[in-house]
Amino acid sequence: MKSAGDAVVVDGLSRTFADVKALDGVGLRVAAGEISGLLGPDGAGKTTLMRILCGIMPADSGSAMVAGEDVLRRPERVKSRIGYLSQRFALYSDLTVGENVDFTARLFGVGRDEYRPRLAELLAITRLAPFADRPAGKLSGGMKQKLALICCLIHRPEVLLLDEPTTGVDPASRRDFWRLLEQLPAQGVTVVVSTPYMDEAERCDSVALLHSGRVMAAGSVDEIRSLFTGSLFSITAGPQAVARERLAAHPAVSAAVVFGDHLHVTATAGTALQTLLEPLEAAGVSVEHAEQIEAGLEDAFTQLVGGESSRG
Repeated sequence: MKSAGDAVVVDGLSRTFADVKALDGVGLRVAAGEISGLLGPDGAGKTTLMRILCGIMPADSGSAMVAGEDVLRRPERVKSRIGYLSQRFALYSDLTVGENVDFTARLFGVGRDEYRPRLAELLAITRLAPFADRPAGKLSGGMKQKLALICCLIHRPEVLLLDEPTTGVDPASRRDFWRLLEQLPAQGVTVVVSTPYMDEAERCDSVALLHSGRVMAAGSVDEIRSLFTGSLFSITAGPQAVARERLAAHPAVSAAVVFGDHLHVTATAGTALQTLLEPLEAAGVSVEHAEQIEAGLEDAFTQLVGGESSRG
């Protein structure tokens, strides 16, 4: 359920550690009632941005408003209005599921009579009800993340900040976790989630691409895909290393990127597929499959940041 206004507004946010510019003039807007993804590799600045937004780290310059509160000037005021899930499991392993939730609720000043109905609802949604008396340390990785999510939601926050919540979690648990997240906007919760995974970013209402502390692009997934320029081809050929070398040397090609067992080849708009295949055939490369395709989010991201597999 999307509503008018912005739940998160960031402008010119910068933060430096020694000689490393973790954030460099970051600007970001997240509409209330949406799921917004921060997509980027390790070192992009995602965790630094998350910590500033939840009021536990200062910025060098810029401004940041979360749930209507200035997190740089009055960080304590925002903490009761947000939920924050860090990368590392931060609950008590020797306490049970129920005891961890009870402890968290008390920290937020939520009385037992108030949170009990909410807890029952969250345990049912996460399917953790049968494990309410199990010590948190004996839960699987995916179940620990679900417990951490319950603790983040027990005080009914307006904004939920999740820092790579599914890293290291098995695929089935990742899917379950995202099914839970997708229910939250209907409950009035705005979700900001950082992730290194393209498939997770594609499930968001909006995405900001972070690289080297800067926002390279922001918008809906379709809007970011539309930033891709040129013609894109998928080519499966072997030996792959030889195929990539030959394609990268083609005058019309700007990038040849490995995607599993095939290559994504970016060429000048209007390039004919056959002109790319001719040098492969001349080099004795066996082409199993080749076609022109639509650019995906990863293709747009790779092109925007230059990519590690750029031509040359």
